Amino acid sequence: MKQHNFNGQDFRIRYPAVMGILNVTPDSFSDGGRHLEVAKAVDRVWQMLEEGAQFIDVGGESTRPGSDSVSVDEELRRIMPVIEALPSDECVISIDTTKPDVARAALEAGAHVVNDVSSGSDTTLFDLAERHQAGYVLMHAQGLPKTMQNAPAYDDVTGEVLAFFKGQAKRLADKKLPKVWMDPGIGFGKALDHNLALIQNLDALCDDRWGILIGASRKSWIDHLCGAPNPKDRLGGSLAAAIESARKGAEVIRVHNVRETVQALEVINTLNGPFS
Repeated sequence: MKQHNFNGQDFRIRYPAVMGILNVTPDSFSDGGRHLEVAKAVDRVWQMLEEGAQFIDVGGESTRPGSDSVSVDEELRRIMPVIEALPSDECVISIDTTKPDVARAALEAGAHVVNDVSSGSDTTLFDLAERHQAGYVLMHAQGLPKTMQNAPAYDDVTGEVLAFFKGQAKRLADKKLPKVWMDPGIGFGKALDHNLALIQNLDALCDDRWGILIGASRKSWIDHLCGAPNPKDRLGGSLAAAIESARKGAEVIRVHNVRETVQALEVINTLNGPFS
């Protein structure tokens, strides 16, 4: 167990921790439209908490390949009623966004972590996290969601992502943040071989200055590898990625299937001993 204080709230977190995904969007690749009503969204959060999630990641804008951005007002309209209805002392609430105005409103409403999927393009998000003493997730991406999967290219994807992490860590060094996680951005400007290399070499991305968060759940790399065009048919691949990522040092596993992931991690932990 690790003790953290995020945005004035104390938490004891057992790593590896499962982060449940809550998309309040009409167009997310896997569960778009399922949780647009506040009551349904809150019910889903309680279900994920009962299944063992320690983090809940709330997103109001799809960042699937080919997606279009939405306005600040629309993103706020989607996420704020949900965040205001969530129990801020029951779990770590993460706001998944690229927009400072959205992050600010979520933090003021009690969110604990900023999940910055913009690759740190707007340093205002750094400042907001510091001001609220929030946790911070910084994700690597090559390009913008609309076009990022057109022709992603790397000479050495693991080395380049690690260099990005180190560069961002220097930018964050003077920020007094309670906790920073780096996310290699599976599926964000990555072809199949890039995604596989990052998961295979995840331990090379670990550093005492940050934890690793991984989000590989139900993504199209599983389809490209195994032939599973329906995202809901990618549970097996998602669980394999979760187990391997935890084995290689990931602290937070971002998933759609909370119950199954928690169970898989508990079994592996019992069979092989605690994750390092």
